[in-house]
Formats: sequence, structure tokens, C-alpha cells
Amino acid sequence: MQSKVAENWLTSRKRGFFDQIKDKISRSPSPPMRQRIASARHRLTLQSTKLDSNVSRLTERDRKMFDKCVKARMEKDTSRATMYANECAEIRKVTKIVIRSQLALEQVSLRLETVEDLGNILVSMAPVVGVLRETKGSLTGVLPEVASELGHVNDMLSDTVMSAGGLSTKEINVEATEEAQKIIQEANVVAEQRIKEHFPELPTGLPIIPENLQKASHQEK
Repeated sequence: MQSKVAENWLTSRKRGFFDQIKDKISRSPSPPMRQRIASARHRLTLQSTKLDSNVSRLTERDRKMFDKCVKARMEKDTSRATMYANECAEIRKVTKIVIRSQLALEQVSLRLETVEDLGNILVSMAPVVGVLRETKGSLTGVLPEVASELGHVNDMLSDTVMSAGGLSTKEINVEATEEAQKIIQEANVVAEQRIKEHFPELPTGLPIIPENLQKASHQEK
């Protein structure tokens, strides 16, 4: 298996007769693994930049809602203060998801950098697949564009792992689960810490609007 990985690492994997014909026609043969991983890192960097921009946008929106909440509280307008407070709570929930996803992508990128340097693809890549799958799921309802791109990158890397070692998707899942979950949990802890550090505490004593009523309120707007 090691000789197969070494051969595939710097050169494209051997193609069947019909695949070679197809490649000659399209002039786009399957790229070497190092090239595929470098491409994956570049695409993940772009998505991480998008997530960072969204964090900035959400932070600014939270600041505006928080200021309105404080103003309404000072004017003793409990109804409006509650509305703004709940809006802030929703913004912060989404922001935490985005920050956690960004941190997870940073870990994935570092892992892929290690793979590029050492070529230790079977050991290092399996958890990456699990982290990307989890992150894609978290972002699907928040930033579907980013989630879709992560899905494409995940498919490409899954194919790379299977090409390198002949592993099935099921085997990759079993191997990746524990370490992938550890990466996600660590990202979640840091995300919670950043939310506490960078967002002011909401006024206490305001009633919390149930989530289903919050959604209805958003739809009416």
C-alpha cells in the first residue's frame, strides 16, 4: 500500500485504457494528489475568508440591535427591548456557528498542510473528511453557498483518500469519527469563549420570545 501511495503522491494515478483516451480528448487528466490537496486548501481559505466577513457583518448587526435594546430599556419600552434582545440572541447563535465553522476549517487547513509536507495521507486525511462533513451540516441552514462548496471539497478529498489507500467510505467514517468530533468540540469551546469576550451581556429581566414566535415575527417583516 505504501508504494502505491508514494507513486500516487507526485504523479496522477494510473488510468485505464478508456480513461486515457478520454483524458487525451478532454486534455484534463486527473491531477496528482499533492495538487488536489493544494487546491482543496486554497478553496477552504476562500471559504474561511467568507466566514470571517460574515462574522464582521453579524457583529455589526448585533451592535446595532444591542444599542436599540438598551435605548428601549431606558425608555421603559419592555416590548421593544425584548424584541431587540431576542434578535441579538438569534444573531449570536448564528455567529457562534460561523465562528466554530471557521475555526474548524483552520484546523482542516493545518492538517492538509501537514499532508502536503509529509505525504502521510492515510493517517492525516481521514479526520478531515469528518470535520468537513460536520461543518457543512452546521452551515447548510446559515450559509448554504459556503456549505455547498465545502461539500464539493469534501467529495474531492474523500476520493483522494480512497484512491491512495483503497479505503471505502465506511472505513473512512469509522476512522475519522473520534478525532473529527474532538476537533469540532474544541472549536465549539473556543467559539463560545469568543462570543462571551466580544459581545456585551444582554439586559436581564426581559421575557424570552419562543423560537417559533421569533420565526413568525421575522416572516412578518
